[in-house]
Amino acid sequence: MFKNLIGGEWVQGARTSRNINPSDTRDVVGEYAQADAEQARTAIAAAVKAQKAWGLSTPQQRFDILDAAGTEILARRAELGDLLAREEGKVLPEAVGEVVRAGNIFKFFAGEALRTNGDLVPSVRPGIGVEVTREPVGVVGLITPWNFPIAIPAWKLAPALAYGNAVVLKPADLVPGSAWALAEILQKAGLPAGVLNLVMGRGSEVGQVLLEDKRVDAISFTGSVATGRRIASACVARMAKFQLEMGGKNPMVVLDDADLDVAVAAAVNSGFFSTGQRCTASSRLIVTEGIHDRFVMAMAERMKSLKVDDARKAGTDIGPVVDEKQLAQDLDYIGIGKGEGARLVAGGEAVAKNADGAPGWYMKPALFTETTASMRINREEIFGPVVSVLRVKDYDEALAMANDTEFGLSAGIATTSLKHATHFKRHSQAGMVMVNLPTAGVDYHVPFGGRKGSSYGPREQGRYAAEFYTTVKTAYTQA
Repeated sequence: MFKNLIGGEWVQGARTSRNINPSDTRDVVGEYAQADAEQARTAIAAAVKAQKAWGLSTPQQRFDILDAAGTEILARRAELGDLLAREEGKVLPEAVGEVVRAGNIFKFFAGEALRTNGDLVPSVRPGIGVEVTREPVGVVGLITPWNFPIAIPAWKLAPALAYGNAVVLKPADLVPGSAWALAEILQKAGLPAGVLNLVMGRGSEVGQVLLEDKRVDAISFTGSVATGRRIASACVARMAKFQLEMGGKNPMVVLDDADLDVAVAAAVNSGFFSTGQRCTASSRLIVTEGIHDRFVMAMAERMKSLKVDDARKAGTDIGPVVDEKQLAQDLDYIGIGKGEGARLVAGGEAVAKNADGAPGWYMKPALFTETTASMRINREEIFGPVVSVLRVKDYDEALAMANDTEFGLSAGIATTSLKHATHFKRHSQAGMVMVNLPTAGVDYHVPFGGRKGSSYGPREQGRYAAEFYTTVKTAYTQA
């Protein structure tokens, strides 16, 4: 049984939950502890106690621990990738790639621990010096989602620790295994007791304590829009710092001059890989009329070759949906799309068993055409392998439609026109813009985040992470 980590000790939870393999629902990955509200408060107390010394630790100490953790993650990429694929359903190559990303994130922020700097500037008054420095925020609560079970905890944990904060981490209930492995690795790397506390459990209990407890100085959350709004309200009420990464309804524009093979490859990757369960997935393909029919035909043809099967089996292109609830939601949207008058040209069916006869939460990727911007399937985040095509007259109409959404995380364009690519990068209302690339798939050393309803607060990843995980102090000295 896998226990919670509180104050440097592995402790039993108030209850346990089973971690189920979505590729084979008969397979139990493990029994994981579930913390209750009281254990969450104990974890916060441990973080408060540990933070002062950790916040005053040397950059070299923080570098050594984070670098060692990154080294072990990379060395265990095959093992951890297999665990990730088994508990979340991401195909093995993608899972291993996510583990590598997590290892690189820790190594990057190990370096950032050494590169923390400030400013020494003259005052406008004679004889006075001014120092501008950064200090840790304090105790940070991290609430992470199920779709990137090791990368997202890594890109929150690594900067939080690098800048001297103590952490209480609550991973998603569906995927506790990868977060547990991270906690174990960091403890093994020498992280002092109480600096990282892992409390696996229900959001209604553990998450609520993190939101309400005044000892938690900041909350970083990735997940649904509805939950993000509740977190924002709770944090504002007690003046805590917060950072939100939420939904997306990301567009990919395909212009008449696009390279068809490039456009199809980017669209298939964006919409269907990781079973469409990425906040950066492109579920709206906005295609100009000159290439529309050829593009749809090429997409449907490419989809025929996509293999839906066990996530850990060689040759699988698309693994299962994460669980029964998510599969039901995806299928509901298939019905909604049909009811709105969209044409389902490929896929959309549930598959009860994989090729070996094992029961799982499988679904064939779906492609809708003859859709309009007002349809729910083009307004609401489905978070599954469901993609819609929208026909437009020209680039101007495509840009306007791409921006016609409450979200603004990622956007893409397929074109060979430098003029249109340049214009789209400037005028797309998204935090990240891709040209002739999938809308999903970003580097670990540059900022991640969106606009409008997708994100709130400072950016994650890269040097921009310091804006959230540190606070600025200005000190004046009379000579």
